[in-house]
Amino acid sequence: MLDESNNWGRWGAGDERGALNLLTPETVLAAAGCVREGRVLGLSLPIRGATSSPAPTTVPHLRGRPLPQHFMSVDGGDYAAGTRAIGAGLKMADDALVVTPHGTTTHMDALCHMWSGDELYNGHPADRVRSYGAGRCGIDKAGPVVARGVLFDIPRLRGVPHLAATDRIGPADLEGCGVQVRPGDVAVVRTGWPLAWQDGPDAYWAGQPGLSADAGRWLAERDVCVVASDNAAIGGLNDRQLADEGLADDLHMILLWRHGIHLVEMLWLEELAESGRTDFLFVVAPLRIEGGTASPVTPVAVL
Repeated sequence: MLDESNNWGRWGAGDERGALNLLTPETVLAAAGCVREGRVLGLSLPIRGATSSPAPTTVPHLRGRPLPQHFMSVDGGDYAAGTRAIGAGLKMADDALVVTPHGTTTHMDALCHMWSGDELYNGHPADRVRSYGAGRCGIDKAGPVVARGVLFDIPRLRGVPHLAATDRIGPADLEGCGVQVRPGDVAVVRTGWPLAWQDGPDAYWAGQPGLSADAGRWLAERDVCVVASDNAAIGGLNDRQLADEGLADDLHMILLWRHGIHLVEMLWLEELAESGRTDFLFVVAPLRIEGGTASPVTPVAVL
């Protein structure tokens, strides 16, 4: 499997950050030059309501995944017995949040999320991934990401609101966007697929468009540090919410496992697309979940 190009050993035998090592101080300073308007756009889906209400079902998610649960004590009907009195006349509401990031909300994948055989990215032993967390390549090893983001707006290229469920984005599509990619960039790929949720869950669950294996290799060859998209798996999915590609062409294997390129999935990119900007400052900081396979995130584009 590792006969293909890869980044194993490129930043040393102990490396657990992968292509994020490309974000040197010089690269970050250059990325800051993309800020020309000072306008800030959030790129995440909302986390909405508890599963005791219909609210979570109104946000795009994969079928069959545990939905995020947001409980509050303010009404006394969820996880606690009501508001807490703190001094004369003061009250306080508390929150509790339970999130399974993969497939349910905007999140960043760790390098320990997927692997083949007995080794994680860079040859770290996979037996260190246990129920109490991953001993190697957890999301806590990523740290904050501040980089130049570049937008590949494929629906705009094709003149459609969003791609079809069976569409796969190839290298020619990426080249057709006319975006210059530099080492250390975050490649942000818009499919428009969250808009399909407006036609109901069944439309969203009919499959998903995404990158082809060759498009993933094209980005890896250009030394991007992160690949982000508004779909649920970077690559495409069929109507069973599964990838059709074999192991050699699986996007998680190509990007996460072979090249140490972190993935950010289930973004909301509509306002960014409307801005017309193809380069911007991209900022995201995963939670420091020790040994976590992912973290919910709110990526930000600074225009």
